[in-house]
Amino acid sequence: MTQLPPEPGVPAHWGRAYTAPDVTVYYDARRCIHFAACVRGLPQVFNPDARPWIQAGAATAVEVAEVVRRCPTGALHYVLRDGPAEQSEPATVDVRENGPNFVRGDLTVSAPGGMVRDTRVALCRCGASSNKPYCDGTHRQIGFQAPGGEKLNRS
Repeated sequence: MTQLPPEPGVPAHWGRAYTAPDVTVYYDARRCIHFAACVRGLPQVFNPDARPWIQAGAATAVEVAEVVRRCPTGALHYVLRDGPAEQSEPATVDVRENGPNFVRGDLTVSAPGGMVRDTRVALCRCGASSNKPYCDGTHRQIGFQAPGGEKLNRS
């Protein structure tokens, strides 16, 4: 298992690469708010106690891709060696109680480094993130409270 910077053609904001024969998982630590959908979904692949913490070859490429798509923040992405590229889904906004807005779809985000194309993001709602417009989990530290539970544009 190797850890490499993103390969040519892969957006730099996808982060560090963790490769296996059939899939490469990309991880951007600045976008991760430890929602842990990956850890719950495939603990043998996503193990925060292991080094490296992502073992992309510990499950099938299809299983890894399915769990990576559950990441609500866009901190995880994947590229399959043989198979479809990660696709966007219809645009949705999930307003989380006391937390960020989880947005999915064919997105263009205006970020400090310029425009970023993505399929999933967690956008700050509390105003205290040091990684705006993205959530960095600061809402938990400052005790941010706001209603949630609304799913917008969900069919």
